[in-house]
Amino acid sequence: MQLAAFALVIVLLLPAQITEAQQPASASRVGVLYPGSADYLTPSGPMAHIPRALREGLAKLGYVDGRNVAIDLRAAEGQIDRLRDLAAELIERRADVLIATGPAALKAARSVTAILPIVAIDLETDPVAAGYVTSLAHPGGNVTGVFLDQAELSGKWLELLREAVPGLSRVAVLRDAATPLHQLNAIEAAAKKLAVNLRTLEIRRVQDIEGAFARTVSSRAQAMVILSSPLVSRHSAELAAAATARRLPTMSMFRENVTAGCLMAYGPSLADAWRRLGLFAGRLLNGAKAADMPVERPDRFDFVVNMKTARTLGLTVPPSLLLRADQVIE
Repeated sequence: MQLAAFALVIVLLLPAQITEAQQPASASRVGVLYPGSADYLTPSGPMAHIPRALREGLAKLGYVDGRNVAIDLRAAEGQIDRLRDLAAELIERRADVLIATGPAALKAARSVTAILPIVAIDLETDPVAAGYVTSLAHPGGNVTGVFLDQAELSGKWLELLREAVPGLSRVAVLRDAATPLHQLNAIEAAAKKLAVNLRTLEIRRVQDIEGAFARTVSSRAQAMVILSSPLVSRHSAELAAAATARRLPTMSMFRENVTAGCLMAYGPSLADAWRRLGLFAGRLLNGAKAADMPVERPDRFDFVVNMKTARTLGLTVPPSLLLRADQVIE
């Protein structure tokens, strides 16, 4: 999740030993705990808009890159079991705020500190049910940030898929086994209301993707919903290739998956969410307490359709659906 800063020298983009000497002595430090690869967040990486949005949020409250705030990134490079040690390292480096990205990072950060403010971006967890906050309005502890109302989103995914795929009744659900059951429970409830049969396929690493898609053949799935997780967001290209190979329409949470070649996405804007994290961090640096900062829900949602993929799949997307899209990729 995100944010603690007073001098923004992006340790987020460069090795710690290089940037350490460049950071102003008076800088505050925002520790960012990221489960994926640091390469994804570099200026030329596929998620470059994420650190840019974080800097924009911080700048709105006067915390400017290279002047009075340092962002200190620790990336687990896909090795989730490293996250706890990396969180402890950020605390040792005197981070003023920790940003935890995703459920595994939040769990790791919370396991090493109940005092240091943690700003989370976790779109897979119910923070109240998980015990991170007492309530959304009054968190009451050291965790706040951006969390998602999964139930409403899951129903929307299935409704949009049903419009795009005539006669839809069987849907595969791809789930990262490392994520909480919150997403799966929500889509199962939505499927029951819409009379859609689900088949859940679990993955734990990128090597499992191909096998999971192969199992959609035996289940006779007509489409797939890809539940969000840091693992999924890091491997959009592999997901798109596997879906295209089996001519399987897909629905996911993020536009980045559709840009890579999946069919449709409906979900919160990651850039907007990370901009909010910057604002959270800036307020904490200004003296606010995480316990008193209400958890926020995303309020900007993007609907994106890849028409190139639709043509490859031999799918005719109704004009009424395209008219509602925020972006149509040709």
